[in-house]
Amino acid sequence: MDINAVDIFAKQLVKEAGERIKKSFSKVLNIETKSHANDLVTNMDKEIEEYFIHKLKSHFPDHRVLGEEGVGSNPKELSGVVWIIDPIDGTMNFIHQQRNFAISVGIYEDGVGMIGLIYDVVHDELYHAKKGEGAYINDKPISPLSPVKVEEAVIGINSTWVTQNRRIDSNILSPLVRAVRGTRSYGSAALEMAYVAAGRLDSYITLRLSPWDFAAGIILVEEVGGKCTTLKGEKLNLLGENSVFIANASFHEAVLKDFLQSGNW
Repeated sequence: MDINAVDIFAKQLVKEAGERIKKSFSKVLNIETKSHANDLVTNMDKEIEEYFIHKLKSHFPDHRVLGEEGVGSNPKELSGVVWIIDPIDGTMNFIHQQRNFAISVGIYEDGVGMIGLIYDVVHDELYHAKKGEGAYINDKPISPLSPVKVEEAVIGINSTWVTQNRRIDSNILSPLVRAVRGTRSYGSAALEMAYVAAGRLDSYITLRLSPWDFAAGIILVEEVGGKCTTLKGEKLNLLGENSVFIANASFHEAVLKDFLQSGNW
């Protein structure tokens, strides 16, 4: 893969897709539910994913796509070049707020993250990284992450995980929420991971994400020295659902040791 050529093409494609999304703000959306009432998809989610695939076939026909809306080839393994795409991450925000959503694109070669792009369409902020070259916001370099103490950290976490739920005993994460300086929930995994990379959050924790939610964010966060694992400290699976623990490296180590390793889950 010519990483520079692909990077230029991907950034142009993301910006073009963003313009398409902004033009939809004045139109009536066709909204459907998927697995449950809060799992939403719109005609724009599908149209943007189709747009990516159409452009890719013209420019890089050997590249494959793993996408949330299932329009692409959805490969079962990651050999060759695979684009892992969420056309609109934060669909509920897109529908209700017309903000706090992003286009997320992670480009992998033989399973290795090479290019990560998260585009906050409304604020025109493109978080981007190439492997080994650091991370940027609109071409402004992002500084490596600095150590942070647990009691001084601000973390991204949905209140679902500290109230009764089917995935984790709420008593496991509640002490962490009480220990940190503050919590936030933005409703877009991609944006929250971008905020970790940018130092706006010290961590993002969730119990259920699919590859298109975190593929781009991993590349961004690792390029500034952050860590990306499951809540058990294991490697993330790029072809399945995961719990996800994204953090400043010092916070990640402390939380695994003091809050998560003793949990029976």
